[in-house]
Amino acid sequence: MSRARVAVVLVVATLPGVLRPVVHAQTADLAGLWALNRELSQFPREVGFGLAGLSPEVGGTNPAPSGGRSRRGSGGSGGAFRPPLPESEDDARRRQQVTEEVRNPPALLTITETASAVTITNERGRVRTLRTDGKEGALQLDGGAPIGVIAKREAGRLVVQYRVDRARELRYTFQRVASPPQLVVEVEFIEQGAGDRVRRVYEPAGPADVAAATAAAAASSDTAATARNAAASPAGIQAAGTGPTGGTSPTGGGGQAAAPSTAPAQTGPDAELKGLTRLGVVVEDPGPQAAACGVIQKTIESAVSKRLTDAGFRILRNTSEDTYVYINVITTSPSNGFCVSRYDAFVYSYTTAKLTYQATPALVQVSLLHKGGITGGASSQHGDAVLRGILEYIDQFSTRIRDANK
Repeated sequence: MSRARVAVVLVVATLPGVLRPVVHAQTADLAGLWALNRELSQFPREVGFGLAGLSPEVGGTNPAPSGGRSRRGSGGSGGAFRPPLPESEDDARRRQQVTEEVRNPPALLTITETASAVTITNERGRVRTLRTDGKEGALQLDGGAPIGVIAKREAGRLVVQYRVDRARELRYTFQRVASPPQLVVEVEFIEQGAGDRVRRVYEPAGPADVAAATAAAAASSDTAATARNAAASPAGIQAAGTGPTGGTSPTGGGGQAAAPSTAPAQTGPDAELKGLTRLGVVVEDPGPQAAACGVIQKTIESAVSKRLTDAGFRILRNTSEDTYVYINVITTSPSNGFCVSRYDAFVYSYTTAKLTYQATPALVQVSLLHKGGITGGASSQHGDAVLRGILEYIDQFSTRIRDANK
């Protein structure tokens, strides 16, 4: 009797299509243009690392208000007092910026994926390209401090860990929901066995979402620029530009991150641009959807190279030049015949940075210049509109570099 049962099992297991396991590709499938749904998302009154997440009026207590706040290890009801951890100036900058990014999430996300990387762009012009090989890399934050980052795909999700300091991490988990179509972003502060959690929900963006997010980002940028110009900043902190990074999306602060040197540092506006006469040009392939909207890689590359050559730069091709113009365009078609593109132009270079959690300096990509915008319109005219926007940024870069070398 037992032999008969074995025979039946063997026959069933070998039949085509019967009990065959389904193999899923290792991709998070997050690509698209996503708008934040504030009604479905959590916005707790307090969120952050330890005491940094407490409002002054809270004092020593740590209640768990509605909206998703949860303290792991403390039952979600406050619990024991946690003394602040010692931190360096760079640690403080990292903590402040990543916490601010959680408190004020992007209203619009544009995500593209390849087999080895995911690029996330927001409406404010911050671009971060994350390698998904699970190896630690580094990128520059807006405040100038480098931060370690590890990204990997796990069971259809994208998990991104930011190393804030030796004892603090910030973990993002991105997951796509098929019905209703959503992008769910879970954020977790990890610190000493406890941490806040926040859940954000994004939905496919339409033309109205793009217009609203772009207008709000432009108004915010104008206010921030006025504040920066009014404030006196220490030499080296703001000298390296104001752009994201997604380069990896690096932004600004290259002078500060450089290894110590006995030579005096150059100071003054755009000091890091002095002596810059040669540039490489890299245009990311925007893909077939962009091509259908008239956004063509070779057309952009030729136009950018010509514009830089006319401005007096020597364009280097197929070399290991470490300073280069990088163009990235992300295009989607939320409705038939209507195209939306996020386009960004960077001037990237490299420097060595001593990270607080590493014993030796690491090579870090930094953004010397950055501009980005969003445009939408009919597919027949969309490519020309994107190219005009990119060339306008190239002209602005050329002017700043020329002025720095006077």
